[in-house]
Amino acid sequence: MEMLTFPRYSPAEIITYLRCHVLTGSEARNLTKGDLFPNPKPEVLHMLFMRILQKVYGVRLEHFYMMPVNVEIMYPQIFEGFLPVCNLYIHMERFLPVCCIHDFQIADVINPKAKRTTRFFSGILNFIHFRESRRGIYLELQSNYKSAMEKLQQLETANQEAAAKLEKLNTVPVEQQAEFRQLSDDIQELQQLLNNDYRRKATGLQEVISQKKSDIAERTRKLNELKVIMASLKEEQEQLKSKIVESPEEVKNYKEIMKETVKKLKKSKQEVIENYEGYRDLVEILPSCQLEVQLYQKKMERQVANMERLASVVAEVRNLEDQFESAQIELKKGKTDEMSLKRLVTAKQEKLSTTEIRIKKKREDVEQYKHTIFEYCNRVQEKRGAVYEKVTAIHKEIQQIRFKIEQLNENAEKEEMDVKEIYLNLKASLEKCHDSLIKKVNSYAAAREDKIAELKEELLKIQIPGSNS
Repeated sequence: MEMLTFPRYSPAEIITYLRCHVLTGSEARNLTKGDLFPNPKPEVLHMLFMRILQKVYGVRLEHFYMMPVNVEIMYPQIFEGFLPVCNLYIHMERFLPVCCIHDFQIADVINPKAKRTTRFFSGILNFIHFRESRRGIYLELQSNYKSAMEKLQQLETANQEAAAKLEKLNTVPVEQQAEFRQLSDDIQELQQLLNNDYRRKATGLQEVISQKKSDIAERTRKLNELKVIMASLKEEQEQLKSKIVESPEEVKNYKEIMKETVKKLKKSKQEVIENYEGYRDLVEILPSCQLEVQLYQKKMERQVANMERLASVVAEVRNLEDQFESAQIELKKGKTDEMSLKRLVTAKQEKLSTTEIRIKKKREDVEQYKHTIFEYCNRVQEKRGAVYEKVTAIHKEIQQIRFKIEQLNENAEKEEMDVKEIYLNLKASLEKCHDSLIKKVNSYAAAREDKIAELKEELLKIQIPGSNS
């Protein structure tokens, strides 16, 4: 009993919470600690239990005073005083196992105790705190799910718009299709011609320039070799001048040789100059080629501009494709969030189904218990009906006797003196009969009260084993 799964609250905390969160208006102002502790008042406890059931389950006040429609009761006025207590006990017996309290009895409603009442309110307050926290989390999940669904719808609409825009960009209008085909064919043709012509002329110029460069390099190399030879010969000449005395013939021969060498050098120099002039003529011809190349370059620039426009269109298409892919990624993310929320909802539904099964089982037990109570009540009703029949028979006899007395009174106007003694005797016998009837009625009333007390004891005995089970 003391191994609780929830904290035990003090009486002051319970009263404060009931004033602030359960009761309102004059009920909250009039509630005092003496109403529950140390001796709980049944009417105050009934009112608090009703307000808690209204707050948690939304049970309306008239439900506590409604007779069950699935049971035929001949005299429902018998249950008028006991019906609210019985309905309150049924609702609380369904509610308190949810708060981890399994030993609630009808005696806790009829004759409450302070210690058990404190434990009941501690479990109820703990459940209400847990309910409020879970309710906030559930509402947050619901709002997140709603925002995720709205975002998913926005992404789907954006995806559709992007797909429509992409399709619009990819499709050429009908009135421009022929012109677009013609322009694309012309652009391809011109591009091929320009590429072929530019490639052919460029290769030709490159070949000529490379050939001329090789010739110039070869002649420059030969000229450098000749300069080196002349420098070496001059050095040898100086060395020879310093070492020997030259004869006029040798000097003359040497001069002739040198003259021939100078002639050869002049001749090679002339050839180099001629080659230079040829190269200069080629360079003078080069501007005309450059003009032609510039024309081709302008055409290529226009082609490049067209290609840039095409590239911008392709870039825009790629950008739209990237947006489409990002939208698909966000859509997948929204779908995963939706699946996680669906899993949470299914888990909650499974938990709710298990709780409903437990409640159904408990309801069946309560219905069985009610059935037994109704059987006892029907037996009491049968006995009461028998007593009622006896009382009605006695009333009928009294009415018959009174009718006879009236007849005798009518006939006694003529024979009043003779019937006076008979009348007195009849009056005495009637008084005795009345006394006996009153005694019988009192005895039947006492017997009925004893029987009701015995039935209450039997109900308590039946309730105690049911709660222990």
